[in-house]
Amino acid sequence: MNLNQRRTSFTGQFIAGQWCTGSAGTALQVRNPYDQSILTEIVQATRADLDNAYTAAAKAQYEWAKALPAERAAVFYRAVEVIDARHAEIVDWLIAESGSTRLKAEMEWSAVRATTLAVAAMPYRVEGRILPVDIRGNESRVYRRPLGVIGVISPWNWPLHLSNRSVAPALALGNGVVLKPADDTPVTGGLLLASIYEEAGLPPGLLNVVIGEISEIGDAFTLHPIPKFISFTGSTRVGRRIGELAATGPMLKRVGLELGGNAPFVVLDDADLERAVNAAIVGRFLHQGQICMSTNRIIIEAGIYPRFVEAFVERARALKVGDPNAADTVIGPLINHAQLNRALARLEAAKTSGLRQVLGAPHEGLVLPPLVFTDVPNESDLAQTEQFSPIAPLIRAVDEDDALSIANATEFGLSSAVFTGDEARGVRFAQRIDAGMTHVNDITPNDEANVMFGGEKNSGIGRFNSDWIIAELTTDHWISVQQEPRTYPF
Repeated sequence: MNLNQRRTSFTGQFIAGQWCTGSAGTALQVRNPYDQSILTEIVQATRADLDNAYTAAAKAQYEWAKALPAERAAVFYRAVEVIDARHAEIVDWLIAESGSTRLKAEMEWSAVRATTLAVAAMPYRVEGRILPVDIRGNESRVYRRPLGVIGVISPWNWPLHLSNRSVAPALALGNGVVLKPADDTPVTGGLLLASIYEEAGLPPGLLNVVIGEISEIGDAFTLHPIPKFISFTGSTRVGRRIGELAATGPMLKRVGLELGGNAPFVVLDDADLERAVNAAIVGRFLHQGQICMSTNRIIIEAGIYPRFVEAFVERARALKVGDPNAADTVIGPLINHAQLNRALARLEAAKTSGLRQVLGAPHEGLVLPPLVFTDVPNESDLAQTEQFSPIAPLIRAVDEDDALSIANATEFGLSSAVFTGDEARGVRFAQRIDAGMTHVNDITPNDEANVMFGGEKNSGIGRFNSDWIIAELTTDHWISVQQEPRTYPF
């Protein structure tokens, strides 16, 4: 079923297994960021709708937690079949709603498929333990069980993948879920995912999607007493707010916060120049730079700096800009006018402060062509701000030690990369970068379903994927059994 056939279904909420109209009475217009056409209008939720969603998740989760591993796994195998069958529809929605280029939309489809397939094994990987204790006749058991209900708040940049990255393992591990997608991508971030799992046979009530005004359900989403864990992917500013609410509300909650980034991409003087330039181009300009792992600062040792700059600018100038639906478009639209205006303000400030722009062109609509600045000081606002736009700051480093110092001089610590002709040198350098992830001779935007994902410093708290997400979304329960009479002290 194509986008036009499906859009009539995506006009409200998905609560307790039902497609329903929100109670707010106000409508959210969902627009295509490239041509500004209206994709759908969604009647928004109230706090009463949010409460119904959490209540439905808690009720359904009780039985779901008792389901056999094979019963849970089967849902995800069927979901993979649905994702395959609806490949074209999913890609079309990602292009239309999130401004993804066709290349990026295909990458996101693949990531969603990989995550869904990987979590099918998770019901079999939850293990308890029997521990030795110094009490005669006592058996101490540690059971691992689902947390209960998980609240997920997802972003607009990789909406389907970054929603599913929390939703899929939470469900596979026996939890219920309430999902709040971003206002810019309520379909790809929520309703489309719900329709996939509904078609795959997920029992009603386990996955609920609520879409509403921040002023109405924003804080209430975290403060609600039912969820035991809030998974948030987005800005550091909003992540701090969620962390505060989770800590100070009526019920303490665990949080997983995947926040901002300022990824350094370091090019040492022995690097393969062509290989490094190609990776830097992809790392900086994939999805218009709207990725938390985007190469945000390109740091080049002085000896190779002039040649790198020349090659980088030449490659950036040749990138095709425009309609994201065209197969060869590399740079499509930014997500909304607010994002464009922030980028334009940073550009104006950079020029006013005297930074040297060597590539750039006026924007057309929300499409901003690549911009490159050279000899950017690392302490400048341009270098220290997460761009989320196709702006590339190039920074000259005196030597390897200077490059490392520059790389670490940021409040963030999500992803990073280093290019060198000496693998051992690259690994030594990587071990000294203060980040959750570092890639030697590869791009900074890397995410694999079976590998740890997460950051340090103001880039967040917690880890995604595989064993790491199993630990996040389950809890230990110690149960001891005294199997023979015990002598007590009185």
